[in-house]
Amino acid sequence: MIKNAGTEEAIKRWDSFADTYSKNHTEQGDLHKEVFLNPALFSLMESVKNKKVLDAGCGEGYLSRILSRSGAAVTAVDYSPRMIEIAKERTSKDLIIDYKQGNCEELNILEDKSFDLIVSNMVIQDLANYEKAFSEMYRLLVDGGCFIFSILHPCFVTPECGWEKTESGEKLHWNVDKYFYEGAYEQCLGKKEKMFFFHRTLTSYINTLIKTGFVLESIVEPKPSTEMLKKYPSFEEDFRCADFIVFKVKK
Repeated sequence: MIKNAGTEEAIKRWDSFADTYSKNHTEQGDLHKEVFLNPALFSLMESVKNKKVLDAGCGEGYLSRILSRSGAAVTAVDYSPRMIEIAKERTSKDLIIDYKQGNCEELNILEDKSFDLIVSNMVIQDLANYEKAFSEMYRLLVDGGCFIFSILHPCFVTPECGWEKTESGEKLHWNVDKYFYEGAYEQCLGKKEKMFFFHRTLTSYINTLIKTGFVLESIVEPKPSTEMLKKYPSFEEDFRCADFIVFKVKK
């Protein structure tokens, strides 16, 4: 755990990891996005046709492209310059997506009340100042607009967590520790790369959303559908605890 680490260090690491990360993404994102996050996100969205949508933390841009093909006017930001380059490279000319490099903690490049919907997919845990990011999302939404975001589930994905196994490797149960620690910690994503994540409690997330002015509309803890289990049987173990949580809040 690294108490004093900030977003700038996270940006450097994501920028360095961008090419490796993007190689694992198809037009449905990576495997966890396909199985868990996309179904949850789209279940919370109403039609995006003719809506102004911000993809806040777009990464290599797969979600922006899906939203654009669904008829949305999409603006996409990411704090990694390399991620934005990759997103532009992967976006065909027939899709009009306004890609911008920017940190969701401070998006002065965007005007107040510019968007009907903001979607942020696995981004908030990559920001040191999530309170400021929530305030920015609130500022950028029209009155009545919605903010939908997914994160690692803070109750189960903590700075010290993992499977308890037998000597033969059988998974007994999922261990959780250091839940009430709030701050940065490292987690391996690639073969060598260690990324920064910022942990907070569920209480901190919900109370900060309320303090910002949002009204909580829905929470989803994604689990594999029957269809996805037929395609990827190994995800049966994900009924044992939740990896992710998705919030829908309204201004």
